[in-house]
Formats: sequence, structure tokens, C-alpha cells
Amino acid sequence: MRAARYAVAQPAGVRNDSGENKDRSEARDDEKQQTDQIVDTGSVITGDGRHMIHCLTVIGQIEGHNVLPSQNKTTKYEHVIPQLVAIEEEPRIDGLLIILNTVGGDVEAGLAIAELVAGMKKPTVSLVLGGGHSIGVPLAVAAKHSFIAPSATMTIHPVRMNGLMLGVPQTLEYFQRMQERITQFVTDNSHITPQRFYELAMNTEELVMDVGTVLDGPDAVKEGLIDSLGSLSDAIDCLYKMIDKEKKAAKKTSKSTKKTGKKA
Repeated sequence: MRAARYAVAQPAGVRNDSGENKDRSEARDDEKQQTDQIVDTGSVITGDGRHMIHCLTVIGQIEGHNVLPSQNKTTKYEHVIPQLVAIEEEPRIDGLLIILNTVGGDVEAGLAIAELVAGMKKPTVSLVLGGGHSIGVPLAVAAKHSFIAPSATMTIHPVRMNGLMLGVPQTLEYFQRMQERITQFVTDNSHITPQRFYELAMNTEELVMDVGTVLDGPDAVKEGLIDSLGSLSDAIDCLYKMIDKEKKAAKKTSKSTKKTGKKA
């Protein structure tokens, strides 16, 4: 006679070794994918909080059409722009947190990124840590709400160019028109007036070897350039509140649409 074979049932809630190993393997894969994303693009998606948010860092120098030396820390606009489009179109991502510590860089590349952020429908919050200088100013104010750390600084100065250029009136006019574009964007997305922004940019009494003004965190808020003083937790709390408000408004809209449909 053949011996009967019995299967021992495991208690509910207890996983076998293969299931635990699979979970560990998936966790390691997720962690590696997140690490690779941080290294390659300087961004990360967090889904362990109340909402899923995408954190985008803008650090070093904003690289434009010319490739900067390898020893420079750069933010490449050809990496950032596709990310912003994907964030706006991804239904699982509820909001965007932008962390800035940049010396500035290419004007057109910086303005392109800032315009994309300003045109997003999803909640966006920016946080300036360390510094948000030059073209970093439009990037900071492009979000729907902006924060700056008390120890951070922002440099406001007129547009400049390195290298050979023609000393003709048309060159000066080109610089003036570019400065007007920056001023218009900043004043449209913050509480500072065009006249005050121009005064800060053309200040000749503060910087020894340059024209402009350096604002620390409290001064940036006082001037109306940045909305609030705060740190990481303040920025995340603000973003969560904006997401909650948007979701409540979406629910109300959905209910009113259903009621209108039933009446019709």
C-alpha cells in the first residue's frame, strides 16, 4: 500500500519562505529603481504619505543649449521638461514639490522650465534651500506657492552674457527685451511690483563686482518675491493641503454633474 500524503495548512497571515523572498526581492528592486531615478534625474516619487507626490530638484547650474564641463553640477532642461509633462499626465501623481539650490544658468532654458511649471494644473510648491539665484528666481516663483528657508539667499541681477558680442545698439536692445521677459514673468507669478524688481536688479550699492541685490529668506518674503518662510515639512504640508482642496473640489464638481444629468 502507498502511504497517504498530507499537506499541512499554514495559519492565516503567515507567509511561506518563497513569498517572503519574493517580497524582499520586489522591495530591493523598487529601492534600486528609486536610487537610479535619483542619480539619473535628481527626482523621486514618494507614495508612503497621504498623497503621492513627485519631488524634483533643481541644483547647480541650469544647462542650456551648450554642454557645460563635467566638473560642474548641472540641471539639464532636456531631462526636466519630459518629467514635467509626465507628471502632469500621470493620474497617480497628486502634486509636485520643487527643491531649488541653484546658481542660475541659461536664461531661455530656465524660463522654459518655469513656464511649464506655471502652466501645470496639478498643485505645485517650491522650496528654496541654500540659494535660488539669477534665473532660479523665476523657477522659484513659478509654483503655486513658494517657500524659502531663513538661511537661503536669492540674487537678483540684470541679464548678462559671456564671450564675444557686437557692441551695437541692437545688442543692448536684445538684453533689455530679455530682461523685460524675466521681469514680467516674476511679477506675474509673485507679489513684487515691476518697479521694485527693477530697482533690486539695478542696485549698484550692494555688490562690489556686480550689479544687483542679494536677498535672504526673510527679505525675499518681505519684498513679496516669495510667499512664505519655511522648511521641508512646511512645504509638504502646504502641498498636501492644496491636494486635499483640489480633490474636494473635484468631488463636488462630479456630484453636481451627476445631479444635472439625472434632472435632464
